[in-house]
Amino acid sequence: MAARRPEASLNRAAVTACVSLATLMQALDTTIANVALPHIQGSVSASPDQIGWVLTSYITAAAIMTPPTGYLASRFGLKRLFLVAVAGFTVASMLCGIAESLVEIVLFRILQGAFGAALVPLSQSVLIGIYPKERQGSAMALFGLGVMAGPILGPVLGGWLTDNYSWRWVFYINLPVGVLAFLGMTLFLPDAHPNRKEKLDWFGFGALSVAIGAFQIMLDRGEQNDWFGSGEIWIEAIVAAAAFYLFLVHTFTSDRPFVRLSLFRDRNFAAGTLFIAIIGLTYYASLALQPPYLQGLMNYPVVTSGLVMGPRGIGTMAAMLIVGRLTGQVDTRLLLGAGLGLTAWAFYAMTGWTPDVSQTEIVVVGMVQGVGLGFLFPPLSAIALATLPQQHRTEGAGIYNLSRNIGSSIGISIVNALLTSNTQINHANIATHVTAVNRAFEDPTVARLLDPVTAAGRAALDALVAQQALIIAYIDDYKLLLIATLAALPLLAIFRKPPARDSAGPAVVVD
Repeated sequence: MAARRPEASLNRAAVTACVSLATLMQALDTTIANVALPHIQGSVSASPDQIGWVLTSYITAAAIMTPPTGYLASRFGLKRLFLVAVAGFTVASMLCGIAESLVEIVLFRILQGAFGAALVPLSQSVLIGIYPKERQGSAMALFGLGVMAGPILGPVLGGWLTDNYSWRWVFYINLPVGVLAFLGMTLFLPDAHPNRKEKLDWFGFGALSVAIGAFQIMLDRGEQNDWFGSGEIWIEAIVAAAAFYLFLVHTFTSDRPFVRLSLFRDRNFAAGTLFIAIIGLTYYASLALQPPYLQGLMNYPVVTSGLVMGPRGIGTMAAMLIVGRLTGQVDTRLLLGAGLGLTAWAFYAMTGWTPDVSQTEIVVVGMVQGVGLGFLFPPLSAIALATLPQQHRTEGAGIYNLSRNIGSSIGISIVNALLTSNTQINHANIATHVTAVNRAFEDPTVARLLDPVTAAGRAALDALVAQQALIIAYIDDYKLLLIATLAALPLLAIFRKPPARDSAGPAVVVD
């Protein structure tokens, strides 16, 4: 056997480092912006439901651009696409940092999501390509740990940057990372010959993209425009429905559709795709709710809110290490059931939260939720893709990730819309009990501070009612996420045990 060339090992290490940097940059952006949302909201004068667009625009763009990654890499070359993705993501991050209005930051987040969508699947492809089979498992483990570092570092780093500099630095931080990754890949990443004959079902891709985009805009702007009392919402709903209809018709009649329907004949894949959409909905929606709760209702400094959210990622990483040892020895359905149970308990605990909840409880509940997530993602990816034919697993992984992203963006939109509407409803309901004959005003302290006769008393009274209305609205949202988590339990009965893993193994899907 020929001795391994030192320069080959050096190049492999350099490529691994650059790929890990690119992946970490993308993973950081899934959580680093969350903790800065209240500051971004104030800076661009956005309402509570509008600020959610900063998250949903990124996720939706990533959802749309993830499935064509394989085609683009084959058509234009993996190295060229990787360099374009890193450069585009870095430039879009800088544009997000200099944005002066809500419209600007949403547009630049769309660009960021579109370029960032390819980073994770391309990173996996590069690592599998440069390592021999016997070392691919170790490479994927390192890759997974790099990805999981993002959710841990994101809230803490985002809070520190926002507090010591400004929210703009949660985007500027991508510049040095992106430049290092770009230069390293330019020097060390081997090039691959593009396949100019590769084809994509552009009509199917376009129709699905329009349907997802129009539906997401409808969800984001529905609360602001009084839903179907607005002509704009009707237009967006009609466009979404028409585009989705065209997509379905084309999919059923095309020889090589954008989404292969035969994949959904595999019940593991069909159930797994729906399952991951529900998990994406609940997990990312809760991530979007917590920073405004901590900073707005509990008056936590942004650094403190980041620190109490960080342990959630530690719980996820620890659980993934445990699940890695249990996979193959324990029925996957039991692991998924444990993950759902832990997640449901975390949401149940959140329904009892008030602004008096202790930091210890927030950290513990967050870690339990993180552990639940760690018990869900790896085994769900494995069981959803393991029974697909080997040649269709990459395509299945793209659809699987698309479903997760769509669920995430829909979940964030729904909880933000409900938070706004339920706050208004709760405010009106509570206000009906604020009357002159309410016996609470017999207390001299209450009467002095909340005297409805004086302007100052009325203002203080309204602020108290508004706070209580918002607390109840948050509880309603957490109840919805609890119900959605429990709704995934029946899907466990659909999964069947996969056959013994073949030599290639299932496609790796890391969130």
